Amino acid sequence: MPTERETEAEGKSTPLAETVLSELLQRIYDGRLAQGVVINEAAIAEEFGVSRGPVREAVRRLQGLQLITREPYVKSRVVTLTQDGAQELFEMRLALEGMACRLAAERMSDDEIADLIRELEQDRQRTLAGKAKAKGQSEPRVFDFHERIVRGSRNSRIIDALCGDLYHLLRMYRRQSGAVPERKDQAYAEHWQIVRALRARDGELAESLMRSHVGRASAHLFDKLPLITGTSAESRSA
Repeated sequence: MPTERETEAEGKSTPLAETVLSELLQRIYDGRLAQGVVINEAAIAEEFGVSRGPVREAVRRLQGLQLITREPYVKSRVVTLTQDGAQELFEMRLALEGMACRLAAERMSDDEIADLIRELEQDRQRTLAGKAKAKGQSEPRVFDFHERIVRGSRNSRIIDALCGDLYHLLRMYRRQSGAVPERKDQAYAEHWQIVRALRARDGELAESLMRSHVGRASAHLFDKLPLITGTSAESRSA
């Protein structure tokens, strides 16, 4: 299912553009639309059986979300991850998500925390049961752990910063940092530590755990970023 933020993004487009936007977002998230790949609007329109208009609208939205770049007289491409870009975004996450987690420990209701625990476990069970679709297809759209905590902070400034237009770019970087199975397992364990702190209403511990979690994700991404950027899809198009 789409995340809350995806639903907001799609709701501003025409119905056909919503469909195209939703699918292109998912392909960028799961890597089927790799960084640097050329966006072939004609091919996408043919694939979806729509005119070029909805595709152009979806591409414009993706440009606004900083997931697609376009230079004058140059085709649109999926954004390429950079060391500097990752550094800036993770520095922002380190500060804001840490504070959001502290506030969430104080402000989320018992029911919200219980829902978070249930969905975290359901997400894990789906993964262990192998219910994710085969490679080359979309993975199930599940809840976003980080978004849920940020919104649980009840701080509109933090929510706007992390769940606004930058949300999708942040998610792209986060997805790359957790793309290796070993990191996914570690991240899951770290999520559970954070949830326990939330349930205990220990804001100081929750903030510390979230900052450590984001820091590890950052280090993991920087370790593999040269490999990621080295596989730029210059010669491919979608």
